[in-house]
Amino acid sequence: MVPIISVVGKSGSGKTTLLEKLIRELTKRGYRIGSIKHDAHSFEIDHEGKDSWRHKKAGAVQTLISSASKIAMVLDSDHDHSLKELRDKFVRDVDLVLAEGYKREDLPKIEVFRSSHRKEMLCSKEDNLIAVAGDPPAPPHGTPVFDLNDPVALANFIEQEFLLARNSVRN
Repeated sequence: MVPIISVVGKSGSGKTTLLEKLIRELTKRGYRIGSIKHDAHSFEIDHEGKDSWRHKKAGAVQTLISSASKIAMVLDSDHDHSLKELRDKFVRDVDLVLAEGYKREDLPKIEVFRSSHRKEMLCSKEDNLIAVAGDPPAPPHGTPVFDLNDPVALANFIEQEFLLARNSVRN
């Protein structure tokens, strides 16, 4: 089963920037990384008037848009899917999924925390918090803290805890 780690934090805390750096670093090491971004609001990747938008508007429940370099899918959904559901339905050929958001799910989490933005953390050990990136006032006991500007150290942690451990079990 492909492991999932969710990066959580308040808006503007640096989640997306940290994910970019982690994806770049882990990819450089030869890992295939998938990403999932949660959007609490409805979003549109297809624009009015485009052919694929017209297909959806006509009643297609699933539309694929394909080119030589990308494939995108617009699929009707009857609920907000969990990360595990998304992984199991759509994720293929990756070593790790890094997600942005999904703070309520019971999966490993890295919280991005900036004391200049907040006084208290969102997550605790009971929320499956595995690490903090930033400068928390008092991280939960035993939770490693990483400098937000040092993605290499955090990538080392992820590699050790999730990628190398998984590969040794498969071999």
